[in-house]
Amino acid sequence: MSNDALDSMIIAMKNAISGKAETVRVPATNITKNIVGILVEEGYLENLREHREGTNHLLVLTLGYKGRLRKPRITTLKRMSRPGLRVYPNHKDIPKVLGGMGTVILSTPGGTITDREARQKRIGGEVLFYVR
Repeated sequence: MSNDALDSMIIAMKNAISGKAETVRVPATNITKNIVGILVEEGYLENLREHREGTNHLLVLTLGYKGRLRKPRITTLKRMSRPGLRVYPNHKDIPKVLGGMGTVILSTPGGTITDREARQKRIGGEVLFYVR
């Protein structure tokens, strides 16, 4: 695991999706709780629950699959801003994923929000990652 909680979450989710796992456990921090809440609202994840093992706080995510063939709802998770290179667009320059079919997650002064909310509120921020 890396020192970056967001990076650890993205890598754990990618590995679980590629292995068709039902659940994945990620470290519980304020930023991961906010992001996972958004992913549940957007329909990419089925469920979220908090779990505690001794002093460790974890989030247990139930991944979403569709159809009998169990195709994952999340096909791509891509980190945009990272510790070595931060990306801060204004509301006009926020990237669109697949012409608006995907979701960009941003960290703004008003909290962690999606690209659609940021454009509507006319605020920019740090682009954390996108999901489709």
